[in-house]
Amino acid sequence: MTRKQKRGVLIGGGVATLGLALILVMFALKDSIVFFHIPSDVLEKGVKAGERIRLGGLVEKGSVVRGQGTTVTFRVTDTLKDIPVTFTGVLPDLFREGQGVVAEGVIDGNGNFKADTVLAKHDQNYMPPNVAKALEAKGVKLGESAHPDALKAEAP
Repeated sequence: MTRKQKRGVLIGGGVATLGLALILVMFALKDSIVFFHIPSDVLEKGVKAGERIRLGGLVEKGSVVRGQGTTVTFRVTDTLKDIPVTFTGVLPDLFREGQGVVAEGVIDGNGNFKADTVLAKHDQNYMPPNVAKALEAKGVKLGESAHPDALKAEAP
């Protein structure tokens, strides 16, 4: 085998090894790289109690109940399924019923979501692209103003 052939084999082997390593890492992280899960996904996949996830969707109308202190309970829905959420802390100023929300936390043994962080959308016409796509994929009809591209078209 010539020197050039040996070098080619060495480079080819290195590229193959790196490719295999990349495939293994992507396979191991496939569920971790999701930005958030909508309620239907959480219930269908059977997310384990105590597993840390992000839950995204809409705050169900009529579901917000303020408890003692800064504890708030509400339901996050994708209009097909919903999950009860409990949060203790200060909610974002833009948090309200019918608006998009992403909550970070864990699911307890009863199927309730205990959030430690709640993020609300920043504008009455805007919905994060990932939330809009996930809701549309489940068959939820969204208004034109819910799409990020609609805002670009309206801008002067």
